[in-house]
Amino acid sequence: MVGFGAWAIGGPWRFGWGSVDDDESVAAMRRAVELGVNWVDTAAVYGLGHSEEVVGRALAPYRVGEEVFVFTKCGRRWEGRPDGVIENDLRPESIRDECERSLRRLGVERIDLYQFHWPDWMTGAALEDSWGTMVELVEEGKARWIGVANFDTGQLARCEAIRHVDSVQPPLSLLARGARTTVLPWAAEHGTGAIVYSPMASGLLTGSFDGERIARLDANDWRRESPQFREPALRQNLALVERLRPIAAGLGSTLPELAVAWTLAQPGVTAAIVGARLPHHVEGWARAPDVELSPEVRAELAEAVTASGAGTDDPPQPPPHVVAAAGARMGDE
Repeated sequence: MVGFGAWAIGGPWRFGWGSVDDDESVAAMRRAVELGVNWVDTAAVYGLGHSEEVVGRALAPYRVGEEVFVFTKCGRRWEGRPDGVIENDLRPESIRDECERSLRRLGVERIDLYQFHWPDWMTGAALEDSWGTMVELVEEGKARWIGVANFDTGQLARCEAIRHVDSVQPPLSLLARGARTTVLPWAAEHGTGAIVYSPMASGLLTGSFDGERIARLDANDWRRESPQFREPALRQNLALVERLRPIAAGLGSTLPELAVAWTLAQPGVTAAIVGARLPHHVEGWARAPDVELSPEVRAELAEAVTASGAGTDDPPQPPPHVVAAAGARMGDE
């Protein structure tokens, strides 16, 4: 199963993907629904609220909660902070405030899946109090299911002791493989849905990137500063893509379909979030669940990873901008 990831459609912001056209974003989401995709994943912080607004506009013609489901996240706050500052905040009062704001922007009365975006390293909020607030939102009818993103197994266990964790979002791709030995086994053991993100490694595995295109990325595109888009990792990543091309061709699939299919084939994975900004982007991956990977093909993919030296099997780690923000806040205390 695949869902539409709405990070990029938030537009240019501190951690955005560059300029986007809202009409094209709406068309992309509606094309996804036409192709059978029945859920959209966004977050309050994407575009500083704008992504949720565009999602609400795109899904207005549908019965949200029946024909299509809306997932969003809380815990990354910018309101009331100095311009450009985004902080992790899972205090109960902040969660409640974010929920009300998200409901208004999305134009819904209930969020189908409400999630913690990142652990709160900044405010000192007790995780048990934060998760208890999410449970209350379910009881009040403001959230249907609740989950977390970017949590480790210890944090998951603390939440599970209070109320079942419906879902967890770890990163997973041919370049970021660590969740296979950490979060995914935990999710499978506890009956928690595992919704993996960045299966195409932020576009690197689509086959559309080379050094020249990366140099032309929008000045507001966060990938310009990503280590995966810079040397020495870039050379290995592109080498892996070249090894993937004949495998995809042999399957009669696109590179995006192959990359997403690999994540869906990993034990414990329930679904994958796949981003898009244009309708033809969606058409490049919407049929990934139909791509079957035989044991022989999986072996070829493993060999391609080994030969290229690309990516890592280390446990998932916060991206540099999240670590830097947390460090800066703790350094001020």
